[in-house]
Amino acid sequence: MNPNETRKIYLSENEDFSDAHSYGQRVVTPVRYSTDPRDIGWVKENVPCQSACPALTNIPAYIRMISEERFGRSYELNRMANVLPGTLGRICSRPCEAKCRHGWPGNGEPVAICHLKRLASDFKSSGHRINESLFTPTGKRVAVVGAGPAGVAAAHDLSTLGHNVTIYEREEHPGGMLSYGIPEFRLPREVLDVELHNAMRLGVELRTGKEVGVADGNIRLSSLQEDFDAVLLATGSMEATPLPLKGVGDDEDDPVRQVDNVEYGLDFLVELHRGEKKKVGERVAVVGAGFTALDCARVARRLGGKEVTIHLRTTEEYIPVEKEEIFEAKREGVSIHGLRTPVAIMTDEDGVFKGVQFVQNRLGGWRQNGRRDAIAIAGSEFTEEYDTLLVAIGQRTVNDYLDLELELDRWGSVAVNETGMTSVEGIFAAGDFVSGPTTVINAISHGRQNAIAIDTWLMGRERRKLVVKIEPVEKPLRERAFDFISRQKMPTEETSERMKRFGAEVEKGMNVETASEEAKRCYLCYHRYSIDIDNCTFCRACIEAAPRDCIKLIDGVEINEDGTYGKLQETSEWNKASAIWIDNNQCIRCGACYTVCPTRCISITKNEMFYHDV
Repeated sequence: MNPNETRKIYLSENEDFSDAHSYGQRVVTPVRYSTDPRDIGWVKENVPCQSACPALTNIPAYIRMISEERFGRSYELNRMANVLPGTLGRICSRPCEAKCRHGWPGNGEPVAICHLKRLASDFKSSGHRINESLFTPTGKRVAVVGAGPAGVAAAHDLSTLGHNVTIYEREEHPGGMLSYGIPEFRLPREVLDVELHNAMRLGVELRTGKEVGVADGNIRLSSLQEDFDAVLLATGSMEATPLPLKGVGDDEDDPVRQVDNVEYGLDFLVELHRGEKKKVGERVAVVGAGFTALDCARVARRLGGKEVTIHLRTTEEYIPVEKEEIFEAKREGVSIHGLRTPVAIMTDEDGVFKGVQFVQNRLGGWRQNGRRDAIAIAGSEFTEEYDTLLVAIGQRTVNDYLDLELELDRWGSVAVNETGMTSVEGIFAAGDFVSGPTTVINAISHGRQNAIAIDTWLMGRERRKLVVKIEPVEKPLRERAFDFISRQKMPTEETSERMKRFGAEVEKGMNVETASEEAKRCYLCYHRYSIDIDNCTFCRACIEAAPRDCIKLIDGVEINEDGTYGKLQETSEWNKASAIWIDNNQCIRCGACYTVCPTRCISITKNEMFYHDV
């Protein structure tokens, strides 16, 4: 065995140590860790779900663990990348599923990656042990402003890196929009609270009810700069985007904040989750096209709204949320009206809200962000009567709480360099506070990236690097028949029960049998099939056995500037072929080539990309 290789011993998750001679199952496997750009590039190219995940979650590995009913190990593989797996298993925006190879043309529907993440959390044992890789204490002190997803993720990682971390949070509970924006019927608070506790249990000091700002009684950023070795700003996008209305200038009072029964959806949800009593009328209009708008509409139905409608500038097709969320909102009685923009809030002579004036739109061209333009049709104004109006057209960051002068970008957000540091040395910024409103998984990813950057700056060297762990696989782990399993459905609560119990969770979770079937569908794209050219006899057996065009004759492979593999240079002439190459981008890991190869020149390795402590 190569002296540079690591001998890794794996224990069965259900191993019984009650008998002194009961050692259970052990498999000793040679392992190597690679930072070679060709290996990292291979994973990024051939494991599209992991590449699409902002946190680079090792998706095929945790799905494989579910098929083996090793739920605790699956949960830990998730937690290595995203510190709140049970939470994200319920509310993640699922960029991975949009890229899943199983959803490509001709392959069926994507694997239910998000639902499987939740299952690992739901079914791990009650005595599950969380695994952490810990550094010795450094004596360095880091302040994190904001206990939302970015701040909590950064604080967790900084604590594992040995730093003393203090979080300052203005609300009474941590979680940011997870606690104050997302309704409990989508995210049970007991799940969130446990995961927040676990993320901060390693010595993070959480100081709630402590606001950083310039008002009397606030903590000044400048004082944090003096008291700590580094400061991370992670205050998110916590102000509603104003509704542009006809005849209302920027310097005039916002009518949304002046008229009773009219308010911003963000404020509506935050106040609700602070414990304030909220009420709506029978006819409720919600303006907006994102998760906040849908949440407002579904909450309004539970608060007694009988006629709840969502109004869009474009059409339902372009709502940037999961189709399942739209479907569930409709099941609950929410209607969606497209191609309209509010231009005025209508009141009676006493200033009482009575309705909204809209203008009719038509679809225009595509914008840079991938959405469609909405073009108002001249003279098409019309009015509809409502009792309540909730405006949820977006959120924005505010930086007026800073008493230090930080450089801003052209959007008015704090500017940062490639390491996340602002124009003031030692002050970093992360998450939605930098990017504007994105998603929870994006915020977690950005927070963790900032943690590595802060640690590198504090310690003078990089102590956590992106690597690919490569180890051999004994035999194919998929069957061709798995390709024909249809996507399993998530069971949901009956609509009548949802209205009776405000916090009743809508998605009830898969059972183990259903999840095991769903897990089988995964192509296990992190398995790399390779042909040893020196032992290959060009017998064509693998090409003839392959159910897809995944084994190619090639006379070369392009090498990109960063050292990664580029396009295959295919040939159809045997006398010009320098190799037979397995195109892992098309391979479905069925093992047909491996089984028929007479010289055993085809090998399988497991290639797992993650951040590794060095």
